[in-house]
Amino acid sequence: MATTTDFIVIGGGMAGSAAAYELAAFGRVQLLEREDQPGYHSTGRSAATLIDTYGNPVVNGLTVASRPFIESPPAVFGDDPVFEKRGMLLIARDDQLPSLDREMAAAPGVFTRLTGAEAVERIAILDPAYVAAAIHDPTAIDLDVHAIQQGYLRGARARGAATLMGAEVLGLQRVDSLWQVATDVETYAAPVVVNATGAWADTVAEMAGVAPLGLVPKRRTAINIDPPDDISVADWPMAIDVDEQFYFKPDAGRILVSPADETPSAPVDAQPEELDIAVAVDRFERATTMAVRRVSHQWAGLRCFVADKTPVAGPAPDADGFYWLSGQGGYGIMTAPAMAWAIAAAVTGGDLPAGLAKTGVTLADLAPNRLYG
Repeated sequence: MATTTDFIVIGGGMAGSAAAYELAAFGRVQLLEREDQPGYHSTGRSAATLIDTYGNPVVNGLTVASRPFIESPPAVFGDDPVFEKRGMLLIARDDQLPSLDREMAAAPGVFTRLTGAEAVERIAILDPAYVAAAIHDPTAIDLDVHAIQQGYLRGARARGAATLMGAEVLGLQRVDSLWQVATDVETYAAPVVVNATGAWADTVAEMAGVAPLGLVPKRRTAINIDPPDDISVADWPMAIDVDEQFYFKPDAGRILVSPADETPSAPVDAQPEELDIAVAVDRFERATTMAVRRVSHQWAGLRCFVADKTPVAGPAPDADGFYWLSGQGGYGIMTAPAMAWAIAAAVTGGDLPAGLAKTGVTLADLAPNRLYG
């Protein structure tokens, strides 16, 4: 006999946790996660920064709408802030100045143009012979990913949701208007299933007989290095190459560096490649006066994209009660609140919250049917 509920959310990353929280306001929710801990894959391997201008206009709208929630979350998230002011520098070589001009024109009310020397004043290790100019965005913030996700999970449970870790989905089928979701622990049934399984979303859909979205997981690599002994990194802004060839930022007393790689991958437990680590070190050393003597930690995660690089939230056009929540690319953490509101509105037939609607983002922008010919 299956355990029956109103909504089944498959995937216990940030997207699934946020969706479980929002849907639990409308009925009984069962959250299923294959791993023994939530957020094991992409959620736990994020650069964890919110930048309003990062991504396309729909992503920007989702991010802007999500910011107030993150800056002032519900009481169930706890008393401690889940973000920290960081700021961001877009840096450019001489040959990249046209790119910097385009970025500056895109957000004139937010960005401040800096000379190379002024950029070095903000991040002491930048090489003045490399950085010709920069743009400063003071609004970028660092996110405490663990605290945000745990807040969502606490909130979901407080609203009556059940969460189950270590439950791998083995089969999905629609029987008598209910989705039967068989796991290696138990079978669950509900009229609505939300597929929030990240890199595995197409795999889960195919298991259910639902046409895939054409998701492409792409590996991104990151390393930690130690800063010079005589330099404090705590107040540095994040530094991003204007053409996104690399970035670095403070990370718990160390420096996080990424080559901003986007290598197509199968849905796997991503691991860093030696070549990508070498590229990260090389690009960092070219832009700074530091020599990297040791990599203290290295990891990789998968960022999943659909063809138009816009996240997906909405009903599958070929399967009643099957909903997609996927394709977040590199924007999943900073857009999680808005994406959760969107999927809740799509599932329940409700309206988008005013804060999201006023950005101009609509459910049609996120609907999966845009991706089918």
